[in-house]
Amino acid sequence: MAARMKTEERSRESEVSRGTGIVLTVILTILAVFFLIPVLLVLMNSFKGKFYISDAPFVLPGSDTFVGLENYIGGIAKTQFLSAIGYSLWITVASVAVIVLFTSMTAWWITRVKGLFSSLLFYLFVFAMIVPFQMVMFPMVKVANMLYLDNPAGIILIYLGFGAGMSVFMFCGFVKAIPLSLEEAAMIDGCGPIQIFFRVVWPILQPTAVTVAILNAMWIWNDYLLPYLILGTDYKTIPIAVQYLQGGYGSIDMGAMMAVLVLAIIPIILFYLFCQKYIISGVAAGAVKG
Repeated sequence: MAARMKTEERSRESEVSRGTGIVLTVILTILAVFFLIPVLLVLMNSFKGKFYISDAPFVLPGSDTFVGLENYIGGIAKTQFLSAIGYSLWITVASVAVIVLFTSMTAWWITRVKGLFSSLLFYLFVFAMIVPFQMVMFPMVKVANMLYLDNPAGIILIYLGFGAGMSVFMFCGFVKAIPLSLEEAAMIDGCGPIQIFFRVVWPILQPTAVTVAILNAMWIWNDYLLPYLILGTDYKTIPIAVQYLQGGYGSIDMGAMMAVLVLAIIPIILFYLFCQKYIISGVAAGAVKG
């Protein structure tokens, strides 16, 4: 009798969990559709003539509206897209690499070195997360000009400053979960601090490092205001180049803009899809003990 009751209870729990899974799947599918609709609209309209995009933005390209690759060719020529994507790639890749490397080392030091200075430094990083960009915008431009940071190499240091707060906060939370005995064992084997970090701590931090890299890459790749203030029009990144498709009196070549937006979206989507498997594998590996 007791065995039958346990079996019935388990069957009810499985039915409830199955029903919950179906509901969550439906909700997440609906949310995914809502998120994908704007991307699909941009892709669809990138193959239409610019005069048809405003009149019928939700209609598929037809025989009268389809222009092939004309918008892509025109958009690349008008925005100097190859130059813009070169600057965007350099700034994004270099900034993300610097942010991930230095903030992970900083978070490890803050977590392992207990003291007043390390605690104060941690709270300064946390405070930097809540300071609005508009408060430091104009002083930052002045300081950047004085220190000759108004170039594609100098802006990397500025992105390090703005991205350090969130990155250090995320890394600190993960470093606290790393057993200190691993580092002590490496120290007994003769490893110094740099060797301990790169041989013991860094491999464990990789899932968090990928997450931090994705968040910062999406922010830096799509950022318009900071490159515009620091670099001006001398070094146009993709968001700045897209903005210059707007002509006089507010006229915009919508076809070229849609095409350039599609080309700008592709690299960051590929980067996310490439890194997603490392996040999943890292979470799965962290769930296994022994």
